[in-house]
Amino acid sequence: MELAFEKSELLPAIVRHARQGDVLMLGYMNREAWRRTLETGFVTFYSRSRQKLWVKGETSGNRLRLIRVFTDCDGDAILVEAEIEGRQAVCHEGFRGCFFREWRGEGFEVQGRRVFDPAEVYGR
Repeated sequence: MELAFEKSELLPAIVRHARQGDVLMLGYMNREAWRRTLETGFVTFYSRSRQKLWVKGETSGNRLRLIRVFTDCDGDAILVEAEIEGRQAVCHEGFRGCFFREWRGEGFEVQGRRVFDPAEVYGR
C-alpha cells in the first residue's frame, strides 16, 4: 500500500510520542516531506502558511526523531511515532505538545505547563 497523495497534495500527519503515547502535534506532509522524513529520520512537514518544507525543530532544536509510521485504511492520513530531541517540547508556545488547551464548558483552559520560554528560543 502507498500513501494516497493522488487524493490530496497534503496529507495530515498526527505525531505522538513513541514511548508515552501522548499526541504531540498535527502537521501536513506532501510527497517531498514524506520522502525527506524517511531519508533523514527526522520528521519533515510542509508549511501551508510559508509554502515550504520545514524540519520540525530546525529553529528551536526540538526535533522529532522518527521511530515508526502508520497510515489509516485509506492511506490518506499519517500517524508518526517519534521521540523528541532537545527540550522535550514541540509546541512553538513552549508546551510539550500543541494540544494543551482543554474545553471546560465555557471555553478552553490551559492544562499543561510551559517547558521553555518561546521568547528565549524564537526571539519574539
